[in-house]
Amino acid sequence: MAKEKVLYTCSSCSFQSLKWLGCCSQCHSWNSFVEQQTTTTKYGSMGSSAAPARLIHLTEIDSSQTERMVSGIEEFDRVVGDGLMPSSLLILTGDPGIGKSTLLLQVANNLAKNYRVFYFSSEESLAQVKQRATRLHCIEKNLFFSDQAELEVIVSTTKHEKPDILIIDSIQNCYQSNASTLPGSIGQLREATFVFMRLAKEYGITIIMSGHITKDGMIAGPKTLEHMVDGVFYLQGEDRWQTRVLRSVKNRFGTINELGFFEMHENGLQEVPNINAHLLQQASYAPGSALISYMEGSRPLLIELQALTIPSKFGVPQRVITGLDHKQVVLIAAILEKYLQVKFSAQDIFFKVSGGFKIKESSADLGIALALLSSYFQQSIPKKSIALGELGLTGQIKAINQAPIHIQEAQKFGIEQVILASQQQSESDKVAYMRFSNVYDLLRLFSEKGDK
Repeated sequence: MAKEKVLYTCSSCSFQSLKWLGCCSQCHSWNSFVEQQTTTTKYGSMGSSAAPARLIHLTEIDSSQTERMVSGIEEFDRVVGDGLMPSSLLILTGDPGIGKSTLLLQVANNLAKNYRVFYFSSEESLAQVKQRATRLHCIEKNLFFSDQAELEVIVSTTKHEKPDILIIDSIQNCYQSNASTLPGSIGQLREATFVFMRLAKEYGITIIMSGHITKDGMIAGPKTLEHMVDGVFYLQGEDRWQTRVLRSVKNRFGTINELGFFEMHENGLQEVPNINAHLLQQASYAPGSALISYMEGSRPLLIELQALTIPSKFGVPQRVITGLDHKQVVLIAAILEKYLQVKFSAQDIFFKVSGGFKIKESSADLGIALALLSSYFQQSIPKKSIALGELGLTGQIKAINQAPIHIQEAQKFGIEQVILASQQQSESDKVAYMRFSNVYDLLRLFSEKGDK
């Protein structure tokens, strides 16, 4: 028999308590507990009257409807996995004003060329939506709008009309009419997401929701929200340009390594297919700078590394590193000091990855070493060159994987020289190669430049 009881749930971290607390013992937030009615059922009474489930073999399942729904916006389609998977539940989040609604409207308009799309705007009135749609030229006949935010009405309309794609902008503003808590609270978010998840799976409807983020840059709401959806995507901005980067942090139907690049214009977000052209425009080729090629998903990116080394004025040298694992830079500095007798242990090291990217591959080792040595000797490496190589603890420079792909991409954008390991195989003869077998060769490179 079902029994009701009252629990108090923290709206910041979803920690639950049997009594109200002023301060959450888990996340230490004040006045964050809200009352929540729960129903418990004794396990002995479960399943006694329920009908058994019908089990089928995978060969009986019709997979003809699993073709991906392509929007035609290549940067978006690449990140979500070469198109939207039918019956999937996705969430797009990002900072306020970053362009979430703009991107969703453009995607909805493109999908409406081949599918029936419903767009529920719970944050803006229909007049505001029309202004944006007119400016973006989003007027496809199969794209329908509503400013309804009540969860029961949205679900009822969707079940009755059965669209191919449903867009909710945003999930935090959807509410249940009989709920005692405010929209956006832990309980309402969890319930709304669960309802949309069942709606997507049972009726074969692809649902995309926009969501808010916290001051820490995470999705606002309980952590279970991320587990319930099929994909989580972040739209982020770059300070240097009006560029927006679409990242995937969870995707059940594709890789999470792809990036999509957009540029904000008056008529909406425009794709930036040649992001390397933007990156190379900012390359300085000054002492302390080195270019590398970094594989992000299926696309190589030409990224500038910047190093600054100065004699330390304190007992413990500073290590300020952004965009790279702190230990990776410290390790390479130790290798150079061991074999080249360059006293990086007495130097403050400041290191950053240009463009706000975060690099996790060991193929950047050679570029890191060149940037550090270039700053230390105050000599720039050859212009229009990239470094491809991994450093071993013995000082050996090793070959990397997929080097031909990196070289081919660099060649498209005017790179003339490639610095790589002596045993690295290369296919293109349209660029010059500088081959090194160990870190001693790098020292001779800077010595020769100094002699000149």
